[in-house]
Amino acid sequence: MREHEVRTALLALLAEVGAVTATEAAARLGYSSGLCSFHLRQLARHGHIEGAPRSGGRARPWRLRRDAPGAEVPGAEAPGSDASAEGDRFGDLARGLEDESWQRWLAQRDRAPSEWRHDEAFSAIAYLTAEEMSQVAAAIRRTLRPYQDREHRPLARPDGALPVALIARLFPLLPHAADDTDRG
Repeated sequence: MREHEVRTALLALLAEVGAVTATEAAARLGYSSGLCSFHLRQLARHGHIEGAPRSGGRARPWRLRRDAPGAEVPGAEAPGSDASAEGDRFGDLARGLEDESWQRWLAQRDRAPSEWRHDEAFSAIAYLTAEEMSQVAAAIRRTLRPYQDREHRPLARPDGALPVALIARLFPLLPHAADDTDRG
């Protein structure tokens, strides 16, 4: 599947709410219903989503396919459970889409309006405990909270606002296999 930020947003929305029509997705994400409809069909064509049961009318709801690798709704069960594995596969899909979005940005940023031709990418290594890593993640979420309603309320967006990918990955750096054998 070729990456597109609309598809990433649609997958995240489906993971959050379960099933949506193109019109509902457009209202929640701030895109046109035609654009959402097109990308929902593309996601279905690539096996990531499927039609959901209809409740009448012409509207066609969509949902994540539970049997497609990487397209499951994340579970809240304990590590090692089937739902946890499904959540891991969904996370892998989301991270892959994020990586593709980044590569697309790098290839096309010269086409962006001049005030948008920069990015704020950075990385850092910090020595943290597992609890501190969770606290850092919570602090990032708190920092972003004032801006999140803009996704669902287009009128709350200031003039000139564009969707911006905000990606944070916090994970422990494990030793390479060669590092383990050198110690022995």
